[in-house]
Parts: sequence; C-alpha cells; structure tokens
Amino acid sequence: MSFRLQPAAPARPNRCQLFGPGSRTALFEKMAASAADVINLDLEDSVAPSDKDTARANIIAAISEVDWGNKTLSVRINGLDTPWWYRDVVDLLEQAGERLDQIMIPKVGCAGDIYAVDALVTAIEAAKGRQKRIDFEVIIESAAGIAHVEEIAAASPRMVAMSLGAADFAASMGMQTTGIGGTQENYYMIREGEKNWSDPWHWAQAAIVAACRTHGVLPVDGPFGDFSDDEGFRAQARRSATLGMVGKWAIHPKQIALANEVFTPSDEAVAEAREILAAMEQAKANGEGATVYKGRLVDIASIKQAEVIVRQSEMIAG
Repeated sequence: MSFRLQPAAPARPNRCQLFGPGSRTALFEKMAASAADVINLDLEDSVAPSDKDTARANIIAAISEVDWGNKTLSVRINGLDTPWWYRDVVDLLEQAGERLDQIMIPKVGCAGDIYAVDALVTAIEAAKGRQKRIDFEVIIESAAGIAHVEEIAAASPRMVAMSLGAADFAASMGMQTTGIGGTQENYYMIREGEKNWSDPWHWAQAAIVAACRTHGVLPVDGPFGDFSDDEGFRAQARRSATLGMVGKWAIHPKQIALANEVFTPSDEAVAEAREILAAMEQAKANGEGATVYKGRLVDIASIKQAEVIVRQSEMIAG
C-alpha cells in the first residue's frame, strides 16, 4: 500500500441514476416515487434548444415543490461549449432551494472545465449564503476526457461521481458504431471458427474506475440505449459492477429495477463475505495470515474484498 492512502468514496447508494428531461414536468413526481437512488433532471441532450429556458424554470420550481425523499437530487447542466451552461448554474444556485445536492457537468475534457464551474458555483454560494455545498458529478464523453481522466477526478473537492457517456465518447473517438453501450456487432474475435464478442467499453470503464478510486470518487456506468433488451442491460451492468463501478444510468423506468438488482449484493454474496471475514478472524486468532475457505485460499486481501460487499449491503439497507 502506498504511503498516501486512497481516500474513501462518498458513502451513498448510487445503484441507479434515473434521467428525465426538464421539459417534461409530468415525469417529476413519478421519478421522485421511483426506486432510483439518484435523480438526474436534465437540461442538456434531452431538451431542445428552444425549450432550455422553460426546462430550467421547471426544474428550479420542482427542486422545492416535489418531495424527493432521501434521493440524491442532481441536475445535468449544458456543456461548457454552449451559451446555456452559465445561466443554468447561476439560476439554479440563485433561485432553487437548498434541496439540490449535485450538478452534473457533461462532456468534461480537462481539469480546467471543473475549475470554471467550481469558481462560479463557489462565488454564488458565498454571495447567496447557501448552507449546503453543491457536489459535482462529471461525464467522460470524449477522447480528451479519457486522456485526462485522472486530473479530472482530482480537480475539485466537490467531485463525488464520474460516469461514462458512451454515445458521445464513441463519436469523439471515431468509433464505427451507433449503439449506446453494450457489445457491438463488428467488435469480435474468431475462435475455432466461432465469433466471440468482447466489450469495447472495458478499457475506458477501467480507466474511470482507477481514477475514481485513486481520488475518492464514485465510478458510475452510463446509459444502455436499447431499453427493450433487459439481458443486454444486465450483462453490461454486471461487467461494470465486476470492474468496480457502483451503479448505472436508467434512461427508461424499466431499467431501474435491473440496475438495482445488479448493484445490490445478493444475500448469498453477503453471507459468503461474512463467512470469509469470520474465517479470517479465526485464522488471525490462530496466528495465521491465510486460511482455506470452500477449497480456495483467502488472505488479508480477501478481507478487503469481503468488506466492500458487506459495507455496500449495509449502506443500501440503511
């Protein structure tokens, strides 16, 4: 272990982030009543340019008027390359209530992007006397973003989460695909005459997880575009969870249950993790640094792995 310890990520449920456009107010109450851990009200891609001002006003009103329960409430602002983002930040922080938890910043390409938003947010918080600090979540959606992913993760103490936006990322990389997440038809290998499809997002996800875990930020998987394909969603979510991501976006309400299912440790997994911890406690009592559990070696590193599962289960239950 390095002398400089890796900080813990925020201890909050983040299994599912449900998105809804700010221009569709009829969805707000339904989103608030859903089983999603995080609500992302959107001012960016799902809102037409002609509706930006109306959507912003809708969201400002809903932040105070809708009962969001104990969910994390986030607003995705417009990108820094647009004429709307500064007004999103100013109006949200000057007019919306303290219930807002987080701003999601899309298409982040470098730490300077975070600095720009942070400076504006900090000034408004001071001017308006806001008591609750606004957190940041960012979306990696470009070649520049993935190239600078570690400096982005470390860019501000407001940083709490980072997601992969597969569609814009693919476009920025020049990838020959129109799919949003999941396996891609032409990304395959041949083994013994049979096609085997691998995961084109794996390396980017792993880079995001490494940067996030280094700097105490939650790594989150982004959208899966084909909401008619439950098994495809599950498969990608399971790969993401295995890599260390804590949750996934839902762009359709039916994806909420799928994300919660995958990112909630099963009763069997939690029971096994507790058994491993008990086995290692017995080993330590016997003066041993390792032991055998169900025919496989477990050691000090196994304790850390098991503790991740137990802590996640307890946090969700709480």
